[in-house]
Amino acid sequence: MALLKQGIHPSTSPLLLLFIFIVPLIVEAQSLVQPKYDGFVYKNKPASTDTIIIEAFFDPVCPDSRDAWPPLKQAVHHYTQASVSLIVHTFPLPYHDNAFVTSRALHIVNNINSSATYNLLEIFFNDQERFYNAQTLNNSRASVVNQVTQVAAKAVGKTHLSAIRTGFLDRKTDLATRSSFKYGCSRGVYGTPFFFVNGFLLPDGGSPMDYNKWRSIIDPLVGKSKA
Repeated sequence: MALLKQGIHPSTSPLLLLFIFIVPLIVEAQSLVQPKYDGFVYKNKPASTDTIIIEAFFDPVCPDSRDAWPPLKQAVHHYTQASVSLIVHTFPLPYHDNAFVTSRALHIVNNINSSATYNLLEIFFNDQERFYNAQTLNNSRASVVNQVTQVAAKAVGKTHLSAIRTGFLDRKTDLATRSSFKYGCSRGVYGTPFFFVNGFLLPDGGSPMDYNKWRSIIDPLVGKSKA
C-alpha cells in the first residue's frame, strides 16, 4: 500500500526498488562528509595515530561541560604533546536556548585565529550563567547574538569585532556548526560531556570526570604506547 502511495507499482523489480531507496541514502551520506576532520585541536597540535587521542563533545552553556573542562585540561597538560592530543567538538544541546549561537561563535573565532578558540571556550564557561535560558528569556535573538559577539571579541581581540559580526552572517559558519552536531550524532553522542579515547566511547557519558579518573585511563595507555 505504501508503495502505491509513493507511485511505485507492485510489479516493479526488487532490484530497482533497492536502487530507488538506497541511492538517496548514499547521496545524503556523501553530503555530510566534510573537507577536514571536525573539531578544534588543543594547542594547535595535529592529532595523529602516534598519540593517544582524546575527543570531547562540549556544549558551551552546559554546566557539566564547564565542570568537565578543568580536570581534562589538567590531565592533558600532565603529558607531553607527543603522548596525548585533544580535540573538542561542539555539540549544542537543543534544550539550551543559546547553545547553537555560542557554538557558532567558537567556529567563527577558530576561523579568525585558531589560537583563540580555547580562550573563548573558557570565557563562555566562566561567564556561562548569562546565557542560560532564564537569563535570556526576554531577549531577542539579535540581542543574544550581539552579546555573544562582544564576548567573542574578548578572546580574539576587539579589532576583529567586525569579522565576528560578519561570521554570523556567513552561512558557512552556520553549516559548520550544524555539521559538528550531526557528526556527534553519527558517533552516538546524545548529551554533554561525552568523551572518546582513541575512538572508543568512555562510559558515563554526560557526566564530568575528575583528574584522577583521567590519569587512571591515560597512564596505562601511555605506558603501552611507549612499550
